[in-house]
Amino acid sequence: MMVDIMMGVVGVLMLVVCVLVGVAFLTLLERKVLGYIQVRKGPNKVGFVGLPQPFADAIKLFTKEGTYPFMSNYILYYLSPVFSLFLALLTWMVYPFITMLFTFNLGILFFLVCTSMSVYTVMIAGWSSNSNYALLGSLRAVAQTISYEVSLALLLLSFVFLVDNYCLMSFMSFQNYVWFMFLTFPLMLAWFSSCLAETNRTPFDFAEGESELVSGFNVEYSAGGFALIFLAEYASILFMSMLFCMMFMGGDVLTIYFFIKLSLLAFMFVWVRGTLPRFRYDKLMYLAWKAYLPLSLNFLFFFMGLKVLMFSMMI
Repeated sequence: MMVDIMMGVVGVLMLVVCVLVGVAFLTLLERKVLGYIQVRKGPNKVGFVGLPQPFADAIKLFTKEGTYPFMSNYILYYLSPVFSLFLALLTWMVYPFITMLFTFNLGILFFLVCTSMSVYTVMIAGWSSNSNYALLGSLRAVAQTISYEVSLALLLLSFVFLVDNYCLMSFMSFQNYVWFMFLTFPLMLAWFSSCLAETNRTPFDFAEGESELVSGFNVEYSAGGFALIFLAEYASILFMSMLFCMMFMGGDVLTIYFFIKLSLLAFMFVWVRGTLPRFRYDKLMYLAWKAYLPLSLNFLFFFMGLKVLMFSMMI
């Protein structure tokens, strides 16, 4: 019993450390790629080609003096970035280990629960800052996240009907011969853009619209609190990339190709940021409710009908 518990603790620590190191180098990749897209150098002063830059940033942020608004609700203001990072890392527990460390049969439901909970951290971060701009940013983020969670859940449910299981490992076994990417190409595009909206990334980064909100819900955060919000965002980007690979690109977690595909997906997030301008907020909502919702519902009914047809043929 004690050996099992110790193995579980070591597994969790290894996973968290690997995710945080991945997040550190994802920020470096983003700054380098954006630099070359905008025809300038990225960070290149710290060490060899700027490789230790993420660690220098982390040391700088966590050693700075943390300021907080005098009129803020201090406890909630202080705790919301901590819970934000905690939820982002907790979601990684559904990563499909072949050893079945934490992989369980309801992994997709667990993912949906964790992403729904992360809405509250954004809302409380904006409200507890006691700043009008932060509150506006958090309200916009909450409306956006809730809207796109609907299409995300329906798209996932379509594949649940097809695979007949809530476990991520079943996606891997169902794609031995052909990837779902080729079978459901429109769904893949809708899923990718919904992931961009869910993680508050360009062109859907209204929670952090600098031009109208002065950095949005995290405007009052500095030092460690800002760093934790930043880490949570990038951890969720990596998780969404992993989920995309599991759902549409074979999900062969035993091979190095899986991590190459995951890196390419994370690169796509950066590429979109360097290419596209920000949407208008009403167009974002129009896209969610009048484009992605009907699309995902139609595909859901199609997959349900397909499953019924297969079942009747088996009988």
